[in-house]
Amino acid sequence: MKQLNCTICERRCHLTEGRPGACGLYEWKHGSIVERYADHFLVTCPISIETMPILHFQPGSKFLQVTTTGCNFSCPGCISSVLVKEMSPDSPALRHFTAEEIVDQAIRADCQGIVFLMNDPLAAFLRFLRIAELAQARGLKVGCSSNAYFTPESLTQLMPFLDFINIGMKGFSDAAYQACGVPAIRPVLRNLEALHGAGVHIEISCILTRNNAAELFDLARHVARLSPHIPLQVMRFLPFEGAAIDLEPSIRDAEDFCLTLRRMLDFVYLFNTPGSDYLNTRCPHCGQLVLEREFYGPMGAKLKLPEKGVSIDNSCPACPGYLPIVGPSATATYQEGDFEGGYPLTRAMEIVAAMLIAMGVHKKTVVVKAWEEILQEGGLKDLHRRIQHPRTYIDALLDFGRKAGVGERAEALAMYLENQMVRVENALASPKHRPRVYYAMGKPLFYINGERLENQLVEAAGGVSLNKMLPPGGRPGRNLPLAQLNALDPEIIFISAFLSNRMDDFLDECLALGVTAKAVKNRRIFVHPAPGWDFGSPRWVLGLLHMAKVFHPTRCHYNVMTEAQIFYRGFYGIDFSPQHINRSFSKPADNWRWIEADPVPAAIPPEPGPEPDRRQMLCC
Repeated sequence: MKQLNCTICERRCHLTEGRPGACGLYEWKHGSIVERYADHFLVTCPISIETMPILHFQPGSKFLQVTTTGCNFSCPGCISSVLVKEMSPDSPALRHFTAEEIVDQAIRADCQGIVFLMNDPLAAFLRFLRIAELAQARGLKVGCSSNAYFTPESLTQLMPFLDFINIGMKGFSDAAYQACGVPAIRPVLRNLEALHGAGVHIEISCILTRNNAAELFDLARHVARLSPHIPLQVMRFLPFEGAAIDLEPSIRDAEDFCLTLRRMLDFVYLFNTPGSDYLNTRCPHCGQLVLEREFYGPMGAKLKLPEKGVSIDNSCPACPGYLPIVGPSATATYQEGDFEGGYPLTRAMEIVAAMLIAMGVHKKTVVVKAWEEILQEGGLKDLHRRIQHPRTYIDALLDFGRKAGVGERAEALAMYLENQMVRVENALASPKHRPRVYYAMGKPLFYINGERLENQLVEAAGGVSLNKMLPPGGRPGRNLPLAQLNALDPEIIFISAFLSNRMDDFLDECLALGVTAKAVKNRRIFVHPAPGWDFGSPRWVLGLLHMAKVFHPTRCHYNVMTEAQIFYRGFYGIDFSPQHINRSFSKPADNWRWIEADPVPAAIPPEPGPEPDRRQMLCC
C-alpha cells in the first residue's frame, strides 16, 4: 500500500489513501498531502489583537480571526476542548470560504490583517498558507497562535508570509510535551530560534500550574538567552475537563512568580487574573506605565487607549529607554460582539453543554448538535442575553431540552430551579433589610457588569446589587477606582466562583489598597463553595441558596452542602465532592466522562423538606 509521511507537523504521521494521521485532518491522495476538510471555518470575525493574545504588535488594532476545529496535540485540561476534541471537522456549523473570500472579509471590515487562533493552524495548515500568501499580497499582516510543532518543511513554507506568532509552550521538558501526545520539545525550540532569526515578531505563552514553576523558570531563562525583549505571557492555569482543581495556582502566587521572572525578562504578563497590574506594559528601565490593559475573558486582554503610549522611535515617554513594540497603537478600540473573539466562544458552548448534561445527556453527539444549531442560526447573541437572568435562563434551558429530545427532563430541571427560586422568594417576603453587595472577579477593584447573572442572583437572594450602579464595560467587567469602591461602601463582597481568589488573599489586598468598606472592616467577604454556582451552569441555583443564607441567615437557614448533594445526585447521578470539582461550566466533576450510548434519565430530586438537624450540618 502506498504511503507518505506527513510533513506538516513533527509527528510525521504515516498517511495512506483513505487513512488520515493522528489529527485526522490530512490524507495522502494522488501522491501528495491534502486536507480532508479544506476551506471550512467555524469562526470568521473581527477582534482586537490582544484577544489572541498579542500585546506588542500594533496594540489595539483590529484583525480578522479565523478558526476551524481539531488539533495535532491532545493537552490535558485544554480550554479549547469543545473545538479540538468534541466538534467534528465536518460539522455543518463550519462554513465554506475560499482564501480570496477570507481576505475580502478582512478588507471590508477594515482589519489590519488576519489571525488564526483557538485551534492550531497546524490543523488547517494548507488553507492557512493560502490565506497568508494572499493576505500579504493584499497588504495585510498575518499572525497566529500555535504550538509551533512545525516541521522545517512547513515552517519554511509559512515563514515568508508570517508577521507575528504567539507560541503556546506546554512546558520546558519532553515530559510536558509527551503529556500532550507528542514525543519531545526539541522541534519547538528549533522553530523558536528559526522564527526569531527570521525577524518574525514572537510572543510566548505558557500555562502556570501549582507544580511547574521550576520548569517555567527554566523556560524564561532560555527565552532570555535568545532575547530578554520577547514578551512572556503567563497563563494562570484554569482547570477544565479532567484537570484537578488543586492544580490552579492562587492569584498571589502567580503574581509573585511573574515578579521573579521579570528579573530575567523585560516583559512578563499574567493572564486569567482579572484586575492584575501584570497585564500592563511598564518601561523596564524606569517603571513608567506605557500601555494599560484590562482582563477580557479567559486568555484575553483589552487595551485602554493610551494618552501618550509609545513614541515613533519606540522610546518610553518618561525616559530614553527602548520599548520593543511593533507598529503604532490603535486610535480607537474595537468591541467584539457577545461571545465573539477568542475563547468566550468556548464558554458559550460549555454553557449549552451544562444545560444538557444536567438533563442527563451523556452523549456527546446530542450536545454537538445543539452547538451546531446555535452557530448555524447565529444564536450566540440571543444565548448571551438569555443566560443573564434566572428565569430567561430557564426558558433557554427548556428550548435546548426540547431540541435535544429530552423535553421531560428539561421540564423536571426547570421545575426544580423555579421551585427553589420561589422557595427563596417566600422566605424573603418583605425583608427588613437588604444588604448592599459588591461582586468582584479575581481582585478587589475588578467588578462584574451589573447585567450579568451573578448580580441578578444577588437581588433574587435579597441583596442590593451595587454593580448595577456602575457603568458597564469590558468582558465580563472592568476595573474601578479605589475611591469609587469606598464610596459604594458594600456591606458584603462576593468573589466570582469562576475566576476566583482565596478569601484571605483578597482581604489582604483590600487592606493593602486601603479599602474601607464595611465588608472589609467586618470581614464579610465570601466565595461560593464550588465553581459554576453563580454563572454558566444550572448549578447557579446552589449559589442562589448560598447567597440567601449569607444575606438572611435567620430566614434562609439552608444547609448548602446538603442542597448540593440533592442536586448532584438528582441531576448528575453522582455525589457532590469538593475534591472532584473544577472550573468547567458543563462537566459537574473532573472525573465525569461522555458515554456514547443512550442518555441516562436524570432522577427528579425530592422537594426540599424540613431542614436537617443543625448539629449534623456540614460547614458551608
